Amino acid sequence: MRSGAVCFLFVGGDMAAAAAAGVCRGRRSVATVAAWGGWGGRPRPGNILLQLRQGQLTGRGLIRAVQFTEAFLTERDKQSKWSGIPQLLLKLYATSHLHSDFIECQNILKEISPLLSMEAMAFVTEDRKLTQETTYPNTYIFDLFGGVDLLVEILMRPTISIRGQKLKISDEMSKDCLSILYNTCVCTEGVTKRLAEKNDFVIFLFTLMTSKKTFLQTATLIEDILGVKKEMIRLDEVPNLSSLVSNFDQQQLANFCRILAVTISEMDTGNDDKHTLLAKNAQQKKSLSLGPSAAEINQAALLSIPGFVERLCKLATRKVSESAGTASFLQELEEWYTWLDNALVLDALMRVANEESEHNQGTSEENGLPHTSARTQLPQSMKIMHEIMYKLEVLYVLCVLLMGRQRNQVHRMIAEFKLIPGLNNLFDKLIWRKHSASALVLHGHNQNCDCSPDITLKIQFLRLLQSFSDHHENKYLLLNNQELNELSAISLKANIPEVEAVLNTDRSLVCDGKRGLLTRLLQVMKKEPAESSFRFWQARAVESFLRGTTSYADQMFLLKRGLLEHILYCIVDSECKSRDVLQSYFDLLGELMKFNVDAFKRFNKYINTDAKFQVFLKQINSSLVDSNMLVRCVTLSLDRFENQVDMKVAEVLSECRLLAYISQVPTQMSFLFRLINIIHVQTLTQENVSCLNTSLVILMLARRKERLPLYLRLLQRMEHSKKYPGFLLNNFHNLLRFWQQHYLHKDKDSTCLENSSCISFSYWKETVSILLNPDRQSPSALVSYIEEPYMDIDRDFTEE
Repeated sequence: MRSGAVCFLFVGGDMAAAAAAGVCRGRRSVATVAAWGGWGGRPRPGNILLQLRQGQLTGRGLIRAVQFTEAFLTERDKQSKWSGIPQLLLKLYATSHLHSDFIECQNILKEISPLLSMEAMAFVTEDRKLTQETTYPNTYIFDLFGGVDLLVEILMRPTISIRGQKLKISDEMSKDCLSILYNTCVCTEGVTKRLAEKNDFVIFLFTLMTSKKTFLQTATLIEDILGVKKEMIRLDEVPNLSSLVSNFDQQQLANFCRILAVTISEMDTGNDDKHTLLAKNAQQKKSLSLGPSAAEINQAALLSIPGFVERLCKLATRKVSESAGTASFLQELEEWYTWLDNALVLDALMRVANEESEHNQGTSEENGLPHTSARTQLPQSMKIMHEIMYKLEVLYVLCVLLMGRQRNQVHRMIAEFKLIPGLNNLFDKLIWRKHSASALVLHGHNQNCDCSPDITLKIQFLRLLQSFSDHHENKYLLLNNQELNELSAISLKANIPEVEAVLNTDRSLVCDGKRGLLTRLLQVMKKEPAESSFRFWQARAVESFLRGTTSYADQMFLLKRGLLEHILYCIVDSECKSRDVLQSYFDLLGELMKFNVDAFKRFNKYINTDAKFQVFLKQINSSLVDSNMLVRCVTLSLDRFENQVDMKVAEVLSECRLLAYISQVPTQMSFLFRLINIIHVQTLTQENVSCLNTSLVILMLARRKERLPLYLRLLQRMEHSKKYPGFLLNNFHNLLRFWQQHYLHKDKDSTCLENSSCISFSYWKETVSILLNPDRQSPSALVSYIEEPYMDIDRDFTEE
């Protein structure tokens, strides 16, 4: 879940959460509108409201309050109780023309504002138990009589030049307009979407963030609008973007990251692993013809701003004691109190502040020390929460940039600005701190909820580590100097060359202190409760450190810290039930054990009974989609060990239950049959395509031993025994055709297949070509084992 989905401490509070949650916004039926008033013989007020709504939808007829006389509106107001809003709008039209003195206009806005803010706060404080009967007539009437469109016009007046001079409106007036617009968005359905369609207005809103007085209100409204906007805005269309962002103070920049999170993330990336590869390939072809996406353009725009990434790194690594002064922070809270009237999140903050302040006052009085009030001294717990809310947004932005097209550029900058050692110094006190009794949680959530700021920060931190380490030599910055020396010593003892990336690591940029970030992560991982939601992310972050070309020294570094035993404990002894966690553990275990004799010895020492081994096998066989990477790594390791002449290897081959199990042809055929059977071209995703590659690994190794025809013949027999002749092999033929289209595409990076298997990609391609050979006389071609009546290999993938 994206961190931005969590309610921000000061930007919108619970009101923003309610809006994000998509709860009922009091949409009224025609019957409800008509029931608001009416008197015999005269035109019913409901008809007026319906005509206005119809006019707004069609652009014809009644649209605004200015189309009625004040007398008419006053008369109707007596019966229908519109709180005088249409009359106020009529006056607002009259006092907001181009040559107006905006003082009177601002006075009218101040009359309208409390009428709408009371409803917005009612919306928040009803604890979301809203029914269809709940109505918010003030905000509804304000919008219906054209108030929203009028405020947009007023705000955008400075964009109009008269005789070479641009109009100006005060920051105070802009704040009133923004707060009214926001409250209307909260309570009246459809307003936010209508504003989102006004692209020129959305771009204009960014210019209002130049003023500190209007920054928070503007940022909140923009965030809500971008959340419902169908098409992503382009940041390069924002006037003077570079100077705008460069002039933000650190607090504003942190808030701005909430907006950036929406503008730099590709649409629908949340379930990226679940999208079929067919659909993703089609989208990729379309994208290549259209050029860079809006998200990619926005990422490039941000990276072109001088000092942008450096400032994000400073924000992410800033210590709590260096955060904004207490007086300015409390002033910010007061501004929001004025604007939102009574946000629950603010009440919670101030209650904590008062309680801790009273405690501190009593202590200081006992010691004869002077004391300060809660309005001048901010409690440490609130400072920490303040910093957490900032950091999770900043880490999200850095994480997205790390996964973008400019990945290497971002990597260099993040390393240069010492993000990793900075996060290492914050690890114990801020990132992985223990929950305290005064730790704040979001309204409507509990401390174990994944929406809690504490939990979200931890997950965002782990996602950043995963993105940072994944297939990149900078991963060694996660260690300190002593740990880098340990890697060198492991290589020396094993009489193998040191990894070049270790030798090239700039020692001035690594972690300092007694432990590096990777070691700290291992420590908390081993202490994590069995049911913890962090286990998945922790395993993914550590696994990313091992990805790429297999490094014996990296594996031994982690093995010496008990990682293998911990993973086996979780899989076997705690019998983990979570499929996601199990998959992450199997993937990590595979990377940890691959080609490593010492790891297999440790495995055999831990899985030292048949009962334990059967539990382990049960976990593997319960879902091959989850465990197939481990099956692949063990199969590859077995092949290498069988070709080595070494006493240590021979001992492991003779003793290890897992290697003995995998070495049996019936076991390999069982895995192969099931791997091919559980995937189809139309259901292939980034998550399960590994099953196809694992099946290929088994067949490539069989080909090396000249046993490929045997394996294909056994597959044919298994088909017949299951009473589905041709079904499996036809499916495999289709899968391999897709494999060629997918992996032989010029933009596909095939090095990951080569590095992870230590099999050249040319051998992968050759094997697939041999299997797809159309010659029915070839003993290694799939078609040779599919009987003519069951042949079905020419179907177009897109037909189903």
